Amino acid sequence: MIDGDLTVWDTLAINEYVSEQYLAGKGWPRDTALRAEARAICAEMHSGFMGVRGELPMNCRALRTVTPSAAAKQDIARIDAIWAHCMTDYAGPWLFGDFSIADCFYAPVVLRFKTYNIALSEAANRYQAFVLQHDVLNQWVAAGKAETEIVPEDEAGVDRKA
Repeated sequence: MIDGDLTVWDTLAINEYVSEQYLAGKGWPRDTALRAEARAICAEMHSGFMGVRGELPMNCRALRTVTPSAAAKQDIARIDAIWAHCMTDYAGPWLFGDFSIADCFYAPVVLRFKTYNIALSEAANRYQAFVLQHDVLNQWVAAGKAETEIVPEDEAGVDRKA
């Protein structure tokens, strides 16, 4: 991210900076326990889920089919559990009720799961459906679809029809 003369290159640092500079520190839930949990699931996303990252690359322009490995299936199940827990315990529509940095961290996964038609629990599906209808996410997807460069490594799986 470039903001004036400042360049910030790490996702967590970018989100913290935006929260401090543009959201009056409201990027995290106000409640201490929720804030700790939000930070924990962001850290989990930041450093983990290598199966999903490696096998379901970000490609919001495509509808693809893949056969996930056991590692990717384990990641998918964990992410589903996170989303379902948050939707059940915090009543949505965002992971912790109100929009937070946690939603920024999981928005790319929402798109990956759409691209690869990943089956989710009903509660996790509610979260995915909500995020997918959000105007800002749809602007991001539109910008991605306008890209002309194709990265072969991001063309995992085979094409599927909508």
